[in-house]
Amino acid sequence: MADSQLAQQRATPAPQTLRPRFSWLTDRWLAISFITPTMAILLFITIFPLVWSLYLSFTDWSVIRDAGTVPEWVGTANYVDLLTNRRTWERFIVTGQFVLPAVTIELLLGFATAMLLNRPFRGRGGIMTLMLIPMMLSPVVVALFWRFMMQGEGVINYYIVNLLGQEPVLWLTDRSIVIWSLVLVDVWMWTPFMMLISLAGLSAVPKYLYEAAAVDRAGAWFRFRHITLPMVTPLLLIAVIFRTMDAYKLFDQAFVLLGNRGGPGRAGQTAALWVYEEAFTNWNTGSASALGYIMLIVIIALANLFVRALNASKGAD
Repeated sequence: MADSQLAQQRATPAPQTLRPRFSWLTDRWLAISFITPTMAILLFITIFPLVWSLYLSFTDWSVIRDAGTVPEWVGTANYVDLLTNRRTWERFIVTGQFVLPAVTIELLLGFATAMLLNRPFRGRGGIMTLMLIPMMLSPVVVALFWRFMMQGEGVINYYIVNLLGQEPVLWLTDRSIVIWSLVLVDVWMWTPFMMLISLAGLSAVPKYLYEAAAVDRAGAWFRFRHITLPMVTPLLLIAVIFRTMDAYKLFDQAFVLLGNRGGPGRAGQTAALWVYEEAFTNWNTGSASALGYIMLIVIIALANLFVRALNASKGAD
């Protein structure tokens, strides 16, 4: 009896493992299924405006005047008109007059401040926190804040008249001063950024280099010229690239301070303000799109120059 039962158990086949219903859904497919919708949305909201505005830059079309109609293809006419228009070069000259002094002053002040803060002392953390506050504020809030102070009877002119005994400065209505008003506001807001990047570079310089220089009785200027500056230059160039690109497309602060026309006689109308005027005041959407791509080409060229300088500094090291 026992032998027959044992034989029957051996003859009974082992139950087969059931195949999972979603065996094809591996970890890789799960990752793809979760990431793909997000990536598709991001690509759509990023790539579509670029492609659509590039197409509009070759058309004569207005979002108001020609709404509901097919844009009229005009080829490179918008680009030719802009590049042969004297106002285009005037706007880029104004932009350069703002970017060059603003970024230069921010670099010098930021690096000098970082040199002062690159040593332990009491209250260092509190001072750094206070100095970083301007960078954390909204550009519109900063511009409104300075606009109130720069008015004819604002707090700045109050001290100029009552303490210095000088005539009030027409910060926002004098053609020769409005561009420097933009520079002043931008320097106040973004010098902490330069300071932060410079301080990070200074903190990364190996201490043994200074110790070796001290053993050789090297002076302060020698240490700065041959140790500090070469080690910090790559980070400074990166900071200059970011600040140049950001200052080049300045809009919000200039718009709040001077309006879309850039103050009296368009003395402070940067290229970004002109794009806004063309697009939303004159409603020339095709021309505004072309101007935007001209700005893009210029900033790409400038970025390439800075990148070459950065690579050259790394090669020199």
